[in-house]
Amino acid sequence: MRQRKRKTGTPLAIELPLKGGGPAASPLGSGTVKKKRKGFLHELIHNRVLFLMLLPALLFFLVNSYFPMVGVYYAFTQFDFNSGLFSAPFVGLKNFEFLWKSGTLVKLTLNTIGYNLAFIVLGNVLAIVCAILLSELRVKWFKKLTQSIMFLPYFVSFVILSVIVYNVFNYDSGFLNTLLARFGAGPVDVYNKPVVWVFLIILFYLWKNLGYSMVIYLAAITGISDEYYEAAKIDGAHIFQRIWYITVPMLKSTFVVLLLFSLGSIMKGQFDLFYQLIGNNGVLYNTTDILDTYVFRSLKVTFDIGMATAAGLYQSLFGFILIMTVNYIIRKINDDYALF
Repeated sequence: MRQRKRKTGTPLAIELPLKGGGPAASPLGSGTVKKKRKGFLHELIHNRVLFLMLLPALLFFLVNSYFPMVGVYYAFTQFDFNSGLFSAPFVGLKNFEFLWKSGTLVKLTLNTIGYNLAFIVLGNVLAIVCAILLSELRVKWFKKLTQSIMFLPYFVSFVILSVIVYNVFNYDSGFLNTLLARFGAGPVDVYNKPVVWVFLIILFYLWKNLGYSMVIYLAAITGISDEYYEAAKIDGAHIFQRIWYITVPMLKSTFVVLLLFSLGSIMKGQFDLFYQLIGNNGVLYNTTDILDTYVFRSLKVTFDIGMATAAGLYQSLFGFILIMTVNYIIRKINDDYALF
């Protein structure tokens, strides 16, 4: 594209190539016309209805997520109820130093990450397997019944779950010890066996959330075109080959998105699950205590707001760095699977 100019440098015309090869002049007058950039105020007035619909969500996050961030200041203070909100003595990083030197921070981090990794890996793998098995069922009523039964535990509250667990494992009159007594065996004190609860917590989490994750993968499988499976059948692929070479690769994007969402909250744990099942049983703290339960106990039992805020701030920063790092790695591998 060539541009003819006057001697003064003002453009007169732009020569555009035609199909025949000759240039065509496009007069621009004495200068180019620039589009005016519309500002935010114009956008706000033009789309005021859409912004008004967005207002409740904006207020929700401001009130519940951004305004409370002022409380981060307490992580660096020795908070005292008698001194007021912002009159507590500033101690710098001493709260973090105490958590680190006492070994509490390492234990809580390992427990929180360990449980969440088990939840993520086992939960997604079992959900994919169950979704594939359900998608291959041809009896519609049995398929719907099975899906409903597996999805039902998701609606059971953690309070009800804790009651069920207590009635099963109670030492004096629990179902397990009653059953063992009928067979002549001695009672088992499950609430004094910390290692057992590692498996029980994972088991109850999977029981409660497997159906919900399975429905997501089942919806993704339903969106796969039947033409892929028909072409594979023509080529002689049996059912396991169709699952491995068509269904599983098609679920990769869904798995990556769910993985990123899960990693974003990997430091949060499942507070309701742990607190309702374990409660204030100090015998089980070494293997079941996570950051959420420690923060809650610091506020409720010891009233140590500075220590609780320090643990909560560490939890948030660690999770933020983790999600940013994982998203960066995924974006480098395949940009289509990254969240941002």
